[in-house]
Amino acid sequence: MHFNRSEDALNFDNCSAPRSIGSEIIFFHFYSEVLLLKKNHNSSRDLIYVHLNEQENYVMSYGIEFEEFARSLSDVMANLLLLKHGFDDGEFNRHTLLEYVPYEKLNKLLSDDVYNYGDFCWIDFEELDGLNELPGQTIAELLYLGHLKEHLKAPFYNYLGNRFVYLAHDDGWYNKTYYRDMADFYRLLSQLIPEKLSEIKPEKSLLGLRKKGSFPPVPQEAISYMKDMMREGAVISIRQTDQNRARIEIPIWVIGDFANMDDMYEEYESIAKEKCEAKLVFDKKTREWKLYAR
Repeated sequence: MHFNRSEDALNFDNCSAPRSIGSEIIFFHFYSEVLLLKKNHNSSRDLIYVHLNEQENYVMSYGIEFEEFARSLSDVMANLLLLKHGFDDGEFNRHTLLEYVPYEKLNKLLSDDVYNYGDFCWIDFEELDGLNELPGQTIAELLYLGHLKEHLKAPFYNYLGNRFVYLAHDDGWYNKTYYRDMADFYRLLSQLIPEKLSEIKPEKSLLGLRKKGSFPPVPQEAISYMKDMMREGAVISIRQTDQNRARIEIPIWVIGDFANMDDMYEEYESIAKEKCEAKLVFDKKTREWKLYAR
């Protein structure tokens, strides 16, 4: 894997060329696109927006859903204390007066339509004993987190041993996720990009059969080079992926810091007509990812 700042290897002029999937044209009028995405949330999200705040250990995102989050980080998932939700099969905790999902019940939550909850907010915890020892001040901070999606203090608690705080509205449309260790997010992103690519631009065998999940994770070296763009607010556009026999190119634009995803999407629609800042490229022969930037 290498990072190349020249334009010798790639043409950055075609970043905004419209692509199609089947008979559906990718570029829709902005307002109809927003309505379509909100209504048809079960369709694959082919756009990832990331605004990275490493100082406060959180990521603002669009296009990353709970099921994708949990699948990518399944080895570190734990019990979930539900701060805002619509889950009908949680267990009640008398100390916090909140419901929680034990680790062994996570599959039920994952199979539920969390998008339709509207607000979906949780914090993970290791042991019930720790949950039952939470001071009133900490419980108040958790309620504040779930209600306003803002922290009063760094939302990592020794009582809980939590790695994450997950705050979503219309899950996948607006997500604000805190990471105790930001390496968890970088690992998530390295797996999510090829997974989404496999859904939208699947590789095929010699017989023309789809090879699902055939792309390797994006190396952490490439993710590291993307950090500067993500700190400013970047869009990774799977929908505008360009491919030929030799490689697959995913364009990346820097569009700024957005908390309102309607505004973010409008800005993306405008800036996508211009040259992209970088391309994440998969070489089909070497089966390696490379990042190129202007």
